[in-house]
Amino acid sequence: MSERDVSPPNMPFNLRPKLVVTVLVVVVLIALAASSFYVVDQTEQAVVLRFGRYLRTTGPGLQFKLPFGIDQNYNVRVQQVQREEFGFRTAVAGDQTVLSATQFPRESIMLTGDLNIIDVDWIIQYQIVDARAWLFNFESIPGGIGIQAMPPAGNTAADRRVKTIRDVTQSVMNALVGDRAIVDVIGAERIAIQVQAAERLNVIFQGYDLGVRVREIRLRNVVPPVGRVQAAFDDVNRAVQDFNRLINEGREEYNAEIPRADGQGRRLIEEAEGYRVNRVNTATGDIARFNNVLAEYRLDPRTTRTRLYIEMVEAVFADEDRVDLIDRNLQNFLPLLNIGGEGIVPGGQQ
Repeated sequence: MSERDVSPPNMPFNLRPKLVVTVLVVVVLIALAASSFYVVDQTEQAVVLRFGRYLRTTGPGLQFKLPFGIDQNYNVRVQQVQREEFGFRTAVAGDQTVLSATQFPRESIMLTGDLNIIDVDWIIQYQIVDARAWLFNFESIPGGIGIQAMPPAGNTAADRRVKTIRDVTQSVMNALVGDRAIVDVIGAERIAIQVQAAERLNVIFQGYDLGVRVREIRLRNVVPPVGRVQAAFDDVNRAVQDFNRLINEGREEYNAEIPRADGQGRRLIEEAEGYRVNRVNTATGDIARFNNVLAEYRLDPRTTRTRLYIEMVEAVFADEDRVDLIDRNLQNFLPLLNIGGEGIVPGGQQ
């Protein structure tokens, strides 16, 4: 039997079986190489499934897997801190953050423990700490679908995970706000609500083994609903602020006056102590002087009495500008005194 050329007449080359086999082998090798390796970023972990069942979790770098879909990898961002917003949305993030004008009252409107309505906006920041649990366990929590095989691909599964986090967070926040009065939620209990919300969410997520850890809960805006309620509450807040301001002013005045009064008290005490010491020293000196005079008097009473008399007269008339002396019994003529001049004392004394 003779051979014949079966190639189409317009082909520029002859299609030989060996060439076909070579091309097929090259295509298979390329497909094998492309499906045998995958890259994991520094911020990610990869969960590898074999025939839809969990096999292993790999870290960053170039990794190997069985080709042709036998092994499949799902990269999960475990180093990135993610966030969800409640009651508002960020339209443009960056240095100049722009918020969306759309309101979300179904997320933010809550009832407080004293039956008041309050509008609470908050942010949750969380991080994936277990890639396997993140991919699988969200579908097996109570009330879920109950599937523990390969997770659904695409955005649907991711949306359900985020929705679960949002639902649990909103439930916890409603419970914490509902246990407190509106004044406490707006004022002193804000920090406590943030801390307790993060603790409760971590306990819930750990109990469900969801592979998520809450890093922070931050209350962004806590106000009464817009309208007459907010206007009335603003009046109450202003009254509270005035009350606190007056208290602070009173404490400031107290802190200023008490030290001043203490200083004045100590000064008076010191002055009294100085006066006491001076009086004691003066009395002690007077006693010593009297004893000395007494000793001299006992030695020569007449001379001492005369000297004491002269000293007393000098002390009595020490502040006088001019002194006119007359005799005791007024037996002599009164001296003739010139106006503005010196008096003439009988006996030649002036």
